[in-house]
Amino acid sequence: MTKGWTRREFIGQGLTAGMSLGMGAALTACGPRRTREPEEQMVGVGALEDELTIYNWSDYIGATTVSDFENEFGVRVIYDTYESNEDLLAKLQAGARGYDLICPTGYAVDVLRAFDLLAPIDRSVLTNWGNLSPEFLGRSFDPENRYTVPWLWGLTGIAYRADLVDPAPDSWGVFLDETYRGKMTQPDDMRDVIGCWLKYRGYSGNSTDPGQLAQAKADAIRAKQNLKSFVSAPVKDQLIAGDVWIAQLWNGDTAQARTEEPDVSFEIPREGSMMYLDSMAIPRSARHPKAAHAFLNFILRPEVAAGISDRSGYGSPNAGAIPLQTRVALTPTPEEFARLEYQEDLAEGTALWDRIWTEIKVG
Repeated sequence: MTKGWTRREFIGQGLTAGMSLGMGAALTACGPRRTREPEEQMVGVGALEDELTIYNWSDYIGATTVSDFENEFGVRVIYDTYESNEDLLAKLQAGARGYDLICPTGYAVDVLRAFDLLAPIDRSVLTNWGNLSPEFLGRSFDPENRYTVPWLWGLTGIAYRADLVDPAPDSWGVFLDETYRGKMTQPDDMRDVIGCWLKYRGYSGNSTDPGQLAQAKADAIRAKQNLKSFVSAPVKDQLIAGDVWIAQLWNGDTAQARTEEPDVSFEIPREGSMMYLDSMAIPRSARHPKAAHAFLNFILRPEVAAGISDRSGYGSPNAGAIPLQTRVALTPTPEEFARLEYQEDLAEGTALWDRIWTEIKVG
């Protein structure tokens, strides 16, 4: 990626433009932990439940986030992971129960709301809400933030081994290059794979136009012949080991790999790419809503949010966390940012995307 703003500089520019913390938020961020309200006041009348079940993306939390919460609140956390929004949606739409917190991407929130699968969040008990940057609030998938609490933001690009690939890949077309056959991967993620080929052709990554999707499908099938596989989480280790040289990957996962192998680099293709905001939400079937709200308020503390962002490599929507962060994230320059597009709900076009993705996988 072109050398530009660090995550701190990027958000700092936004803060200068008006995304500033209020005085109340600043006082909350700086206050000592021992002065916080008792648990009963934070989450309503009555004691917390003694258990909390979280369903989140893999490698998407701080090193001590869960254990710190357990120790402070006396709540046992069961933590499960998934690799795509489609996995999450399929499980919840099939009637899965028992999850108290989930972390869908914006477009998945639209689907979950349409199926009435989310419970409203009681903002009155989230005393740390003011730490969030307004830039990440009021998004189209939840205009009033009635159901979601921003978690992390990120984008998709091309991760590669700079010591093995020359010149640096600057186009999605690299996956059509037979030179790197067997040394490339794309994620097992419908929205990212089809979306990148739409961008390659100059279309919106949210297009539902049959003709445009037909072109994306043809490109994806051609590229598939050069791929080692469609793979998500394991690709970090493959990049580090040198088994994979080029991968369509998320910026945070790339940053994770880079901590172990400095030659792992990242580019935003010249055709543009997709960005997203993931948020915590409470399923309507949650069995431990008080503990869920306590966890949400906990992760809104600046020091906790900073730890989550530092370990995951993704951007934090928590403005109070920015001065506390230690890792420099892979973030876009202003020019690159202009080429990014938020993922949106496909609505009636979802069925066509599903069919095309199946045809790509089996084709």
